[in-house]
Amino acid sequence: MFFFLVLFKGNAQKGFSLPNGVEKDKVSFQLINNLVVIPVEVNGNKLNFLLDTGVSSTIMFSMIEADSLLLINAKSIKLRGIGNEKPVTALKSNNNTIKIGKAIDINHSIFVIYGDELDLSARMGIPIHGIIGYDFFNSFIVKTNYLSEKIVFYNFDYSVSKLNKFEKFELIIEKNKPFLNVDISEENTIENKTLLIDSGSSDAIWLFNDVVFKNNPLKKYFDDFLGQGLSGVVFGKRSKLSNLSIGNFKLEEVKVAYPDKNAIENIKFYKERDGSLGGELLMRFTVIIDYSSKKLYLKKNSHYKKPFHYNMSGISIKHDGVILIKEKQGTPLNNSENEGAITIRLSTIYNFYLAPRFVISEIRNGSPAELAGFKADDEIKTINGKAIHKYQLSEIIGLFASKAGKRITLKVSRNGILFTNKFNLLKVL
Repeated sequence: MFFFLVLFKGNAQKGFSLPNGVEKDKVSFQLINNLVVIPVEVNGNKLNFLLDTGVSSTIMFSMIEADSLLLINAKSIKLRGIGNEKPVTALKSNNNTIKIGKAIDINHSIFVIYGDELDLSARMGIPIHGIIGYDFFNSFIVKTNYLSEKIVFYNFDYSVSKLNKFEKFELIIEKNKPFLNVDISEENTIENKTLLIDSGSSDAIWLFNDVVFKNNPLKKYFDDFLGQGLSGVVFGKRSKLSNLSIGNFKLEEVKVAYPDKNAIENIKFYKERDGSLGGELLMRFTVIIDYSSKKLYLKKNSHYKKPFHYNMSGISIKHDGVILIKEKQGTPLNNSENEGAITIRLSTIYNFYLAPRFVISEIRNGSPAELAGFKADDEIKTINGKAIHKYQLSEIIGLFASKAGKRITLKVSRNGILFTNKFNLLKVL
């Protein structure tokens, strides 16, 4: 009787699990624009997923490969997220097999979005096939090391070592999402805020109430594109907080964004939620999340004291298809020798390959790039004389937030006509 009870319990278990005898595993990730991209295998297909504490269900999108995934028991539903557009249509598929490292879930539900409603690949510069969050975090204790770019995940009964070097915090788990209370200082007032821990946001802090601008009309801000949500693009105000405190950790001049109300007005949030805490803040720590005990552990790393810089060019860039690159290479055909002189005849050989095509997706009004004459949809050819295909998208983002006064020279193609101009990066706030 005991055997059958244990067997029944094991068969009913949901979520990821490691093989018998394996207590932990480690997976390398790519850190792109403060976001964690991990390798995930879906029904035998190797894909790239964002590891996102802010989502309660696994989502897939923008996939040519989707047709070969053999998705099971699919039915059509409507999904809504942050953004200015209408809900999107998705297929819900059950009983899928998902693997992350050695961890496997053989009964995984996936929401598949077809079309270009959420094309993160263009914004990230590499193929992004989906987002995974709660189902993984709810199965393990998960440590994210932003310096080594590795996640380590442990069974809940495993004793994680050296936790005494971390500061411990209580989590609120609501609707499969983790929330944390932090102290925020604005205009000489300190308020306690409940923020969603959202590793799928590349920003530092989002706050949903912009009443601070009504109370203090002199507070500095600028209007900007904030990002891509499930229901479309999000615009809003960007500013800075005097400081933000998480326990004994205190960060100053922290970037903050206030999304437009129309992007969030139809979303049913956890009623205590005041905003989000995202990747640009999390990447300053080694982060351990334990859903089972509702605990968060933080230990600051070498990024902790890095200043919070905004994009000082005013340009947002996306990957828009590919271009054919033709590079010349000189190679000797044959040699001849005549009375001690050696003649080398060269033949021109060309290498052909496909490289990413980058375009300006948005440009901020009044920014240095706009004042220099650049426009949205311009195709970038070179930056500071270097061919655009020799940059990673993350390198370009880092360059535009690097140092006030830095000279940037862009060559772009607009309607087939080349245009070159220069501008200096300008500190916004």
